[in-house]
Amino acid sequence: MPLPLYLLALAVFAMGTSEFMLAGLLPGLAADLGVTVGTAGGLTSAFAVGMAVGAPLTAALVRNRPGRGSLLGFALAFAAAHAVGAVTTSFPVLFATRVAAALANAGFLAVALTTAAALVPADRKGRAIAVLLAGTTVATVAGVPGGAVLGALFGWRAAFWAVALFCLPAAAGIAKCLPSPAASANRPATAELRSEVAELRRPRLLRAMLLAALVNAATFGAFTFLAPVVTGRAGLGELWVPVALVLFGAGSFAGVTVAGRLADRRPGLVLAVGGPLLLVGWPALAIASDAPGALLPLVFLLGALSFAVAGTLITRVLYEAAGAPTLAGAYATAALNLGATLGPLLAAAALGTAAGGLGPFYAGGLLVGAALLVAAVRPRVR
Repeated sequence: MPLPLYLLALAVFAMGTSEFMLAGLLPGLAADLGVTVGTAGGLTSAFAVGMAVGAPLTAALVRNRPGRGSLLGFALAFAAAHAVGAVTTSFPVLFATRVAAALANAGFLAVALTTAAALVPADRKGRAIAVLLAGTTVATVAGVPGGAVLGALFGWRAAFWAVALFCLPAAAGIAKCLPSPAASANRPATAELRSEVAELRRPRLLRAMLLAALVNAATFGAFTFLAPVVTGRAGLGELWVPVALVLFGAGSFAGVTVAGRLADRRPGLVLAVGGPLLLVGWPALAIASDAPGALLPLVFLLGALSFAVAGTLITRVLYEAAGAPTLAGAYATAALNLGATLGPLLAAAALGTAAGGLGPFYAGGLLVGAALLVAAVRPRVR
């Protein structure tokens, strides 16, 4: 894999850390800015919505500009938003910086997905996407716990500064090492914006996007409510929460790495094996939640399966969106973040059912079941 691909993954790591680290910073942040924890939690929703809406919008705005310049601009804007957030004493200003950071993140990821696919031969898109998504999985293993430690030792602002500073070497590497548009032999040709948007009428593309959204909704819905189960139903102490999160992240990294080698040539194998295992895996986690010896290995396994299946589906979105060369990454990003937005909401609603705190895991199984039903329907090809 080419070096520029790893530089893109480094930036994705910094951005993924920012997206997930707020869960461990909210109490201190809320107290410092004089708002309730519930109000501070709106920062997470603002980021997710900004990602889902911002991906197609920002990708459309920069579609005729060189990928290197766009990626550099998004990375620097993301760093600047965190620098402003780190010094502000106003919650509305911090809220605005989270929206701005989400838009920059969405634009970066949308362009990066398209750029990553263009950096490698056409039959290696899956491996390229696996390297890129590995930045997100490493963020859950190292970045999020690291942000929590910084927040505990030096306050939440230190975590924001760390993310801002981490973007700078990634931006410098992109500026220096990413090939110019003229030098990229695989760079996609620019198509009419109207024709690229019209690709969304293709049933196969819509199905791939819906599948990615459903699987990601199951993942993020269950992941969001994992900590209370670890400390409650499993009877483990607070220190076991980061252990469980690291296990999930390590599994995610393993899953996306292995699936990346199969996503181009054997995607059906990944989906046929991973999908049914996820269908039974999330309810199995709920059933085994009172047995730590079973719970923790299942957390690792489900992290691997979730990202293996989701990574393969994202690769399929890029293949199906070949007629939208500059917006394909935006469609993949929007699908992922639609799932990341709706999943926690559906999981929260499941808390009010008879399953109680285990409801999010049963909801995850239902979402994967819905995905398998959608996958079983073969749309007509125009």
